[in-house]
Amino acid sequence: MLKKIKVEKLIIGMHLHELCGSWISHPFLRASFKLIDAKDIERIVASGIREAWIDSARGFDVDCGQSKAAIEAHIDHELSAGAVTGSADQEPVSLPGELQRAAKTCARSKEAVVTMFREARMGKAIEGERALHLVDDINASILRNPRALISIARLKRADDYTYMHSVAVSALMIALARQLKLDEQQTRDAGLAGLLHDVGKMAIPLEVLNKPGKLTDAEFAMIRTHPEEGHRMLLEGTGISAGALDVCLHHHEKVDASGYPQRLRSDGISPYARMCAVCDVYDAITSDRPYKRGWDPAEAVRKMAEWSNSHFENRMFQAFVKAVGIYPTGALVRLQSGRLGVIVEQSRQSLLTPTVKVFFSTKSQARLPPETVDLARPGCNETIAALEDPAKWKFSDLETLWRGSGPPPW
Repeated sequence: MLKKIKVEKLIIGMHLHELCGSWISHPFLRASFKLIDAKDIERIVASGIREAWIDSARGFDVDCGQSKAAIEAHIDHELSAGAVTGSADQEPVSLPGELQRAAKTCARSKEAVVTMFREARMGKAIEGERALHLVDDINASILRNPRALISIARLKRADDYTYMHSVAVSALMIALARQLKLDEQQTRDAGLAGLLHDVGKMAIPLEVLNKPGKLTDAEFAMIRTHPEEGHRMLLEGTGISAGALDVCLHHHEKVDASGYPQRLRSDGISPYARMCAVCDVYDAITSDRPYKRGWDPAEAVRKMAEWSNSHFENRMFQAFVKAVGIYPTGALVRLQSGRLGVIVEQSRQSLLTPTVKVFFSTKSQARLPPETVDLARPGCNETIAALEDPAKWKFSDLETLWRGSGPPPW
């Protein structure tokens, strides 16, 4: 359907049918094309042309722009109002109570993503409705306990990375969306965007995508094409939301304009893409890869804080920290008493008072019977003294201490 709109309402993803004005007035050799670069919109506005025809059957409708503005306004309000100070969401299921269900959800989701992405590699169009069924399963687990599935998904194998990374980023996007108090449809869109953000990697040769060693400059340049390749794939799909399209193209943009593919700066990056930039980096650096071990979750949060305001928007990063915790589940910490423990649950009272499973004495250099200590409990005299490097201590059972016995079922 053709619609005439003001050029100020043009957004990435719209199909430009015709510019209202003399062909000599506009800066393009052709007047009909899909808008995929913010700089093209800037050039149209700067040309003096006031109106344009868009084809909503071949691209986004004008309502997508209104939705984007509404989301931006809501997120900005939540961040300004201090969304990082707490969340009203209930956590009706304990971490141990949700872990097994979360593991099964991860296993099912991974298999579905493997199938969907392999079909995309063979040229089959992505079906948004099919992907949304996975998002709904992930969302249900996040509602029961927001940290169980996120923690389980981090335990991916190197050869599962691309698929489980998509599941993990979807879970992180949903948790962050709930922290920002987005509504159910916006939260669902965020989860879909996270699930599909890396689909463009299916256009990359497997020998490059799975290379265990350092990439050559040419191979790295090939990897950097995945946002545009994924955006192209999703445009050919069905039922793909505007947010998912935008995130696929822009999740590697950085607020200091050093990202790719379009070197967008700060306000030029959509809210969903700013959310995904944080979630994507966190899962990437906490995951084991063929060429390096993943960082401890708490160390990852500390390092990401150093990158805030260059890689990501600082307030968005703070909201993300509230969603996962300063000491995320699985982090190794030393208490003031000298005992070591792993984080097993977050506190609703404070980011600094999680629940810790204590198991080792640094004074006697001996294992202790595991004991769960709630640092937020009234009368508890223990506090966290420092993060500890798991590589230094070489404990082989940190995962089972917070997760329970048995490997993840994938």
